[in-house]
Amino acid sequence: MTGAIESSTPPLHEALLHARLHDPFSFLGLHQHDSHYTIRGMWPHASKVWLHTAGGDEAFVRTDPRGLYEWHGEHEPPSPYRLLVETDGVVRDVYDPYAFPPHITEHDLYLFNEGNLHQAYDMLGTHHITLNGVNGVRFACWAPNAERVSVIGDFNHWDGRVHPMRSRGSSGVWELFIPSMHTGGLYKYEIRNRDSGHILVKSDPYAQEFERRPGTAAKVHAEIDYAWHDDEWIDGRSNWDWLHAPLNVYEMHVGSWRRHPDGRFYTYRELAEHLIPYVQEMGYTHIELLPISEHPLDE
Repeated sequence: MTGAIESSTPPLHEALLHARLHDPFSFLGLHQHDSHYTIRGMWPHASKVWLHTAGGDEAFVRTDPRGLYEWHGEHEPPSPYRLLVETDGVVRDVYDPYAFPPHITEHDLYLFNEGNLHQAYDMLGTHHITLNGVNGVRFACWAPNAERVSVIGDFNHWDGRVHPMRSRGSSGVWELFIPSMHTGGLYKYEIRNRDSGHILVKSDPYAQEFERRPGTAAKVHAEIDYAWHDDEWIDGRSNWDWLHAPLNVYEMHVGSWRRHPDGRFYTYRELAEHLIPYVQEMGYTHIELLPISEHPLDE
C-alpha cells in the first residue's frame, strides 16, 4: 500500500511569511508569466503600496493580512521600477531591492572559497555602490549553515521578513542591495539555522561603525572620501635602510594609554599632541597600535 508523502517544505509564500524562504528572489520582485507580469513584495508595516509609472501610480493588492502585496499587469514596468510605500501616514518613494541583480563577482566568491581573497573586507560588510544607475548600500555576510539570512534594522522595524538576503550558493555568502539606504542606520543580521531552526541575531563582524555601548548594532557608515597626504613619508620609507637603522617599538592600546580626568578617551588628534613627544623622549622610533578596528565596545 502506497500513499502520498506530505512535503515538509512550505509553499513559497508561507515560507516567506514565516521567514524561512531560502531564495527570496524566486518569489519577490518582478516575474513574468506568459504575457502577464507580477510584482510581489513583503511590507508588513505598510498600509498601501503603489507602482510608480509614467502613466500614473497603480495600486498593489494586499493578498495576505500579514503583509504580502502583489501587482499584476500586462505591461512590463521600467527597470528598475519605483514604488510608493505608505507607512504610518508617510509615503516613501523607493526602489524595490528585489529588482536588482547580484553584485559580488563569481571571481571574488571563488577566491573567498579558496581562502585567497586577501581583501575580504571589500566584499563583506556594507559598501556604498551604484547598481543599475541607483545609489544604495550592499550588505554581505558569510553564514554557510543558514536556511535564511535577513538584514534587520531601525529602517525595517527589526523585522526579518522584510529584507531576506540572496544566497550565493555553496560559497555560504549572502548579499542584498538596498537602494537609497540612509547613512547612520542601525542594522544586524538575523540568521535562521537550517538544521535546528534557531533564530540568531548577530552583529556584522565587517562593520565599519557601531553604535555606542550598551548598544551592539552596526551602523551604515558614511562614504569614505579621505585623501591621503603622505607622499613625502612614503618616498622616505622607500629609501630607509631598515636593516641598519635603529628600531625600538612602543606598543600601546589607544583606549587605556591615557584618559581625561573625567574618564573621556583621548581623540587621535589629542594623542598626536601628547603621545608623540612622550615616545620621542623615551627613545622609541616607532609606535605599534593594538587593533583599532571598530567594534561594539567603543573603548
